[in-house]
Amino acid sequence: MIKLTRLNGKKFMINAIYIETVETFPDTTITLTNGKKFIVKDSIEHVKEEILQFYQSIHVLNVSNLKEEDDDEK
Repeated sequence: MIKLTRLNGKKFMINAIYIETVETFPDTTITLTNGKKFIVKDSIEHVKEEILQFYQSIHVLNVSNLKEEDDDEK
């Protein structure tokens, strides 16, 4: 789960597994796989970082492995 802030300032949690897209219109809009949308105060960079940390916390994404793969491609 990642913690975000609605436009009215209220904090809420969302399961990052169900996030399909994150866009800026200029407000950050998160679309879930079921089509539900959330508009949040958080920047797209903050949302990206929260998602990254979430996936690392459940051991789905290993950044050190990705860095090694990037180095091999160069």
